[in-house]
Amino acid sequence: MTETPPPNEAHGPRVTRNPPDSPEPGTEAVSGALAEGMAAAARRAGFSSAADGEPISGRVLLAAMGGIRGLVEAVLPGLVFLLTYTFTRQLLPDYSLLVSLVVPVLIGVVFIALRRVSRQTMTPAVGGLVALVFSAVLALFTGRAEDFFLPGFWTNGLYGGALLVSALVGWPLIGLAVGFLMGDGIDWRANPSKRRVLTILTLCWAGLFALRLAVQLPLYYSGNVEWLGAAKLLMGIPLYAPLLVTSWLVVRTVYRATDDDTARRRD
Repeated sequence: MTETPPPNEAHGPRVTRNPPDSPEPGTEAVSGALAEGMAAAARRAGFSSAADGEPISGRVLLAAMGGIRGLVEAVLPGLVFLLTYTFTRQLLPDYSLLVSLVVPVLIGVVFIALRRVSRQTMTPAVGGLVALVFSAVLALFTGRAEDFFLPGFWTNGLYGGALLVSALVGWPLIGLAVGFLMGDGIDWRANPSKRRVLTILTLCWAGLFALRLAVQLPLYYSGNVEWLGAAKLLMGIPLYAPLLVTSWLVVRTVYRATDDDTARRRD
């Protein structure tokens, strides 16, 4: 801010203005929050190991997906729903849907209790429980077991659409997240190699979500709950993990190659 002289009575009070090149008030805070938010998103997606330079290993991959507890919390509710529905549909036809929905919700409550006892952050478990309750209520309201999977379609469509649009307009979301995580900000957009690679990765992740919808939606509309549940499980971690490893390797390679090229030019 420039200093403002005392008001002149003949000309009226003078108004203080920011210099032309100075940022608007709050801009730095907003940009800092955006940067941290994008970096946090990259960490949650599992890209932190690429930034840290850790070698790819089973331990690192497991940690990126939340550890054993994170895997269990992600897989077990859907698996329990599928098994419970399959075995109770013939034995308890009138109560099969209710039992199949209540059991995963109870498991979600147990996850929260275990995190509470072990004094770990409960945010993932609480988020998972909210999603389970919403899915269960939706299925109970419609009376259709396949509607338990409906919120997952919305999530895949939203993520896939956002990733695709961001790549098409030249601001790929994987690039933004990885750029801030790697301390590159948005400078990667000025580097043709980084921009091309990060755009391709964004399209690959968009393709993952699109593939899930392409396979699972026909099963949903046909009412094939057993195959729908199996497809959801098989297209979850088993597809996510290989794409994450590939993304790690590609990001690490392109950044390392760019850094080496920059160092050679300086020499």
